[in-house]
Amino acid sequence: MSTQTIARQFREQRENDWQRLEAILRVAERKSVRALSDEDLLALPVLYRGALSSLSLARETSLDLELVTYLEGLCARAYFFVYGVRTTAGAKFLAFFRADWPDAIRSLWRETIVSALLMILGAVAAYLLVANDPTWFDAFVPGELGSGRDFQASAEELRRTLYDAPEGGTGLSFFATFLFTHNAQVSLMCFALGFAFGVPTAMLLVHNGTMLGAFFALFQDRGLAFELGGWLSIHGTTELFAIVLAGAAGFRIGWAVVFPGEETRLTAATRAGRTAAIAMIGVVIMLMCAGLLEGYGRQLITGDWTRYAIGWTLLLLWLAYFYIPRRRADG
Repeated sequence: MSTQTIARQFREQRENDWQRLEAILRVAERKSVRALSDEDLLALPVLYRGALSSLSLARETSLDLELVTYLEGLCARAYFFVYGVRTTAGAKFLAFFRADWPDAIRSLWRETIVSALLMILGAVAAYLLVANDPTWFDAFVPGELGSGRDFQASAEELRRTLYDAPEGGTGLSFFATFLFTHNAQVSLMCFALGFAFGVPTAMLLVHNGTMLGAFFALFQDRGLAFELGGWLSIHGTTELFAIVLAGAAGFRIGWAVVFPGEETRLTAATRAGRTAAIAMIGVVIMLMCAGLLEGYGRQLITGDWTRYAIGWTLLLLWLAYFYIPRRRADG
């Protein structure tokens, strides 16, 4: 019996099932799976498995290439509707907040610890240096960020920047806007420069910490450290945590380049980049939340203890959201 005869008989015995499967797929592709009848829904996986069996036999018996190619395409289309994930934009949105984002952050826990320690190290070092020699202050705080908040200012002038309403876009309003813009830029740069073995990321984290430490040394010198802590807490716990997470995302990429393991550096960096990118989408959301707190909450709420309560409660909520284990919806 010739190969052509075998191929013809093979097709005749199974072609009706292939045609039915193709008809079902056309309806699903043009409309949706919901448009299929109950009978077609039940037949779909059976016909798919039959097509897979036909494809396997066609390959083993070396039937004509055209038939094998047709069956491969048919099986690939059917696979999508039998096993593929078909979710709406809303479902993907919910999945991001329910699982994808917290999972990504939890996977960065080592990098997050390193990132936080570097910022704390910078803050402590700058605080000690400025507290012992105020001339160090200008080395850590840019003039535009200080904007009169330096050792030439009196305690009353510094106090007004923490509580008084802004006038003409100066004072608290200018400082708050500049500080938020600076921290947002630091977050993005920590992530973007991570590919350079994580070195620029580490430097940025330390530098950001030094500015924080220098300001605390200044306000501590004027007896206002507690008040400054409340002023920063209401938005800073979210904003600084976002910077730490951005640094962790940058480190994940940098360390993948330095220690790729058995993979190539490009493959390792690409894999790390997927997790880091999910984390950074969340960082942007955190910065938006911090911006709202900074633009409204910090100016409307002037009680020190209230500021502390809001800021540190938010931090606890972020930590609970990221690090308390949860069951996945498909688990």
